[in-house]
Amino acid sequence: MPLKMDSPLPGFKGGTEWFNSQPITSEQLEGKPVLVHFWAVSCGTCKESLPDIKRWMDEFKGQDLQVISVHMPRMESDTNIETVKENIKEYEITQPCVVDNYHEITDAFENKYVPAFYVFDKEHKMRDFKAGEKAPKMVEQALERIVGAAKTSA
Repeated sequence: MPLKMDSPLPGFKGGTEWFNSQPITSEQLEGKPVLVHFWAVSCGTCKESLPDIKRWMDEFKGQDLQVISVHMPRMESDTNIETVKENIKEYEITQPCVVDNYHEITDAFENKYVPAFYVFDKEHKMRDFKAGEKAPKMVEQALERIVGAAKTSA
């Protein structure tokens, strides 16, 4: 069972490699709404959702939304760092992306799905979780609500 609503943001300890960023700490995220996106190179649906993430980053630019992608291997071949790196380049992933080859971050989030989206408010309490094929459309509404609320209370 994934994290429950109001759960605190678990953090990103245990990642095996970071792309597009140095390792991110909770302190760096302080006061910002956060979207955590789990994906895998072997997941076609995950790749289909990547343009949505890019669009959200553009749409909420300047509103402090921090997007972090977590590559969660589903099979042995997914642990190949070169394959992950190639996918990051091919799909133009520009947000910080951490590879979680030992599932330490995955376990901290109690996550079992890809794609999966966790939305945290600026106090880092979980406000929404969606997974699967239809998740991007449903997560967008939560982002508008959470990021909009953060903007008006700033």
